[in-house]
Amino acid sequence: MSENKAKWYVAHTYSGYENKVMDDIMKTTENRGMQDIIQDVKVPMEEVVEIKDNKKKVSERKIYPSYVMVKMIMTDESWYVVRNCRGVTGFVGPGSKPVPLTQQEVENMGLEHTTFKLDFGVGDSIRVKYGALEGFLGVITEINMDKKKVKAKVSMFGRDTDVELEFNQIESIA
Repeated sequence: MSENKAKWYVAHTYSGYENKVMDDIMKTTENRGMQDIIQDVKVPMEEVVEIKDNKKKVSERKIYPSYVMVKMIMTDESWYVVRNCRGVTGFVGPGSKPVPLTQQEVENMGLEHTTFKLDFGVGDSIRVKYGALEGFLGVITEINMDKKKVKAKVSMFGRDTDVELEFNQIESIA
């Protein structure tokens, strides 16, 4: 069951136990000296801005309530540590076998970030490679590294239209 590369797994928890489960897994990992096997534990959070009585309040909320993300090398011992942590009801996956997240899922969830080398910048002309706007030409007006997207002005039906495209949807044209 062991593989030498750690992967992200999703553990299901009782609602409200996410942070306690994360702390418990990290503490047990440290106590047993298993940091090389259970490498990271996260409860993905997002900032939420609420406006109440004309006052702006920023708070954090769990993106995936009742779930804890665990980066580990799947062994009998690591499975046991996570599975038997108080508040954990099991792993996400069919039956008793946990299924690791794909690299695409890991990136989409913001658990890990891959670095992009951009061969384009603001003001550059681009062509849309695929999607609803495939074949359209445009000019980049903004680059958002966090979301891995660009904003571009694309000429549609004789007018410039602002669109948002993913990095991998576009190519630079000279």
